[in-house]
Amino acid sequence: MTAIRDSRSGEGERAIEIWRNAVDATHNFLSREDRQAIDKMVCDFLPKVPLRFAVDANDNPLALMFIDNGHLEALFVDPACRGKGIGAALVREGLSLHPKMTTDVNEQNAQAVGFYEKMGFRRTGRSSLDGQGRPYPIIHLQYVGV
Repeated sequence: MTAIRDSRSGEGERAIEIWRNAVDATHNFLSREDRQAIDKMVCDFLPKVPLRFAVDANDNPLALMFIDNGHLEALFVDPACRGKGIGAALVREGLSLHPKMTTDVNEQNAQAVGFYEKMGFRRTGRSSLDGQGRPYPIIHLQYVGV
C-alpha cells in the first residue's frame, strides 16, 4: 500500500521531476515550443501549491496530486511507477474529500481519458483549446461514481 501525505518544504524539485517525467511519457502531442512554455509555467507554479504525494516505503514521492476547490488540477505519476494503482489511490483520496470532484484532461491523452472514465468520471463538456489558448482540446469530467 502506498502512503499519501502532504508535500513538504523543499520538495518542489521532486514535484517538477515527476511532472516532467510523466509529461514526457504521455504528452507526445505537445509541440516542442509549447512543451517548453508549459514547463516554465509549471516550474513557477507547482512548487508553490499544496500537493499531495504518494510515497514509497522510504517516503520518496512517486506521484503528485493538486486539488483546488474540488477540481483536480494535476495528477502525475512517475512513469517508472505507472500501472501500480498509485494514481487511482490518489484519486480515491481526492474523492474522499471532494465527492463531486471535477477534472480536465487533454483529449489527445487517450490513456488519461480512459483512466478517469474507468474511475467513474463522466464527460461534461469539451473545449477546443487548452486553458492558455493552445490548440490542445480539453475534455471536462466530473465524478459520478462507478
